[in-house]
Amino acid sequence: MSAVPAERPPGAAGGAAASRRDALAARHAALLRPPWPRRWRGRLVLLALALYALFAVRLFDVDGVLGRADWSIAGSYLADWVSWESRPDVEFGDGGELEIDFPRFDAGGTDGGPLPEWLSLDESGRAARVSMGEGAMVTIAASTVTLVRAGETVRLAIGADESVRSETALPGWASRRAEGAKVVARFELAGRVEVEGDEVKVRRRFLGWENFLFDGASPLAGTGPAELLALVRSDERVDPERPNLALAWHEFLHNAEWQHLDVWTKLLQTIVMAFVGTLLAALAAFPLAFLAARDPSRPDARGRPRRIPGGALLARGFDFLRSVDMLIWALFFTRAFGPGPLAGIAAIFLTDTGTLGKLYAEALENLDERQREGIRALGASPTAVRRWGVIPQVLPVFAGQALYFWESNTRSATIIGAVGAGGIGLKLWEAMRTNQDWENVFYMVLLILAVVYCFDRISGALRGWLARDPLR
Repeated sequence: MSAVPAERPPGAAGGAAASRRDALAARHAALLRPPWPRRWRGRLVLLALALYALFAVRLFDVDGVLGRADWSIAGSYLADWVSWESRPDVEFGDGGELEIDFPRFDAGGTDGGPLPEWLSLDESGRAARVSMGEGAMVTIAASTVTLVRAGETVRLAIGADESVRSETALPGWASRRAEGAKVVARFELAGRVEVEGDEVKVRRRFLGWENFLFDGASPLAGTGPAELLALVRSDERVDPERPNLALAWHEFLHNAEWQHLDVWTKLLQTIVMAFVGTLLAALAAFPLAFLAARDPSRPDARGRPRRIPGGALLARGFDFLRSVDMLIWALFFTRAFGPGPLAGIAAIFLTDTGTLGKLYAEALENLDERQREGIRALGASPTAVRRWGVIPQVLPVFAGQALYFWESNTRSATIIGAVGAGGIGLKLWEAMRTNQDWENVFYMVLLILAVVYCFDRISGALRGWLARDPLR
């Protein structure tokens, strides 16, 4: 009777093989060790990134820029986005009298009208007091200005040579660039005061968007939403020539401070500029891509697909068009056509023609050949092969890419508008150049964000619909 071999426990064979591998690795460690570039690859990548970061910091002087940055100014800019400023100028008269001048349509007051509660002028007209909130006060006289904030007092003397001198060292919330120059005192969110030799510029800030509905010169100025609703429902007309609803709508659109009608018109120009430029580019790139793409049915001597005569030149033309940035094209066409949406449309058209032409040509070169070969096997003409074997495959791709560029160009049209191509970009740049109307800038930024979000949703929905091949 033959002996029956004992069964090996589970995993015994695998364990023996592992032991043999370990023994082999121990005897020939030098042969099995990976080469040093592979062993040190991770460390070398980290070292290269660290060296590049150090080079970039030194090249762009990042530490110097951060050291010279005035973060208080950045905070003031951000506060201006969600607040409004009243900007009266208190001027020193020849006889010691003070003259208070408000800019046109200032929300805090008007020339000749009553002063706001935070600004007072005594009966003699020689002293004014400005409340900057939470115990902060500015007292202005003919030759002295007293600043009070957080228990600290600064007295400034105005010299005959219009110099500004301080009796004591300036605290951290007050600054000047040179001895005798103007003094700028900052009162956090309440605003700032600039003391010069001939006047004191008060910039009193309040949260909210003042006069957003109606400007100071409107007959509906200061009317709140509840009052406006009651006024619209009332039969008593503010203007005998038109109903209250029509008057409110007219005054809102023609608000001299916020310029709603002009802003919305410029925003519509930006939308149309992006749409027309993208549409023309897609229509131009569609036929040109067929000429620039390599055709597998036309192999060369080595069997590689080749282009039709002139196709390589057209492909290089696509490269040229997309290598020049849209902003550069906008500057060129602004000089050629003058400022306006036509320059923006031309810039978008040329840039996107090059990019879409390149993308369309690559899509044609990577088609599924089985569908095309099937149509060709039925004896179809080259035109019919393209119609039934090529276009159904690429048309959803082409349309999806065009939709994405339409969405992207809505943002790009804002940038090129700032260089003179029209649209809301130019309006945005004009508001930024004043360095004062930052609440208007924020208003336009919010409108742009809303439009981009809507177009992103629309474009995404259309691209999803096209991905289900509805055109096949």
